[in-house]
Amino acid sequence: MRVVSLLPSATEILYALGVEPVAVSHECDYPPAARGKPAANESRIAPDVASEEINEQVATAEAEGGVYELREDVLREADPDLIVTQGVCDVCAVDDGLVRETVAELDLGADVLTTHPHSLGDVLHDIRDLGERTGTRERAADLIATLEARIEAVRDRAKPGERRVAVLDWMDPVMIAGHWMPEMVDIAGGAYGMADPGARSRPRRFEELLAYDPEVLIVAPCGFSLDRTLEHVTELTGRDGFADLTAARSGDVYAMDGHHYVNRPGPRLVDTLEHLAATLNPEAFDTPPRDIVRRVEAVDIGTASREG
Repeated sequence: MRVVSLLPSATEILYALGVEPVAVSHECDYPPAARGKPAANESRIAPDVASEEINEQVATAEAEGGVYELREDVLREADPDLIVTQGVCDVCAVDDGLVRETVAELDLGADVLTTHPHSLGDVLHDIRDLGERTGTRERAADLIATLEARIEAVRDRAKPGERRVAVLDWMDPVMIAGHWMPEMVDIAGGAYGMADPGARSRPRRFEELLAYDPEVLIVAPCGFSLDRTLEHVTELTGRDGFADLTAARSGDVYAMDGHHYVNRPGPRLVDTLEHLAATLNPEAFDTPPRDIVRRVEAVDIGTASREG
């Protein structure tokens, strides 16, 4: 079967099922084999700038027709039987409306599968669905069983906690991570008071974060690697009042690779759960790898606050 994946999470699922896509999105970079595939779309956003500027670019692009463009030449060459896209966020990946319009215009004859993950259960459902659609049902069942066992292992080992946790998937404006994150923080042993399970991520006023006063704060901007988050973290930590947060005073502010983990609802979301559990329960879990989770140094908070 010839499959085109237009989002990184679907690409990861496909490879885990033994299905090699014929084309992928411009952001599909895991597993490494995906990097060599033709990109079936391109972004109108210049990514290597501050989060506030990216936010402005996104607003402009949405007003002018959308963040992404599909590459019709690549789709014609790929001649897919199935195209996988998403209906969760128009900023994160190509939305299914544009995909269906393009499939009809090009007369491709491809089926379009749209994912709508908002929870860990939805991610497992997507794996099962892709297994059905690609003839890999047994492999999908085995993968789901493995992931479910790991989720339950975290649930069993994590101590139920009441520490207030906030996870940010954007810094300026502040955006509280929703969808699967409230559920995952609960499983990992924290209290997530700024979003309900399954709720969409949405911008908040910085004052709302100050009022919530998280005891543990995890900064994981969508599309940002860990190094890039640390490079730009003063966009958040330099704001008036940040240094007075309980998490800042106790040293419990962490940066996490949001690009590969927090904001990518594929099999490695369970890795993210394990890293969250280790961050919240260091006595019960192995320390997360430093290339995925790292404590934000006090100097980044203190210096930024004085400059702000």
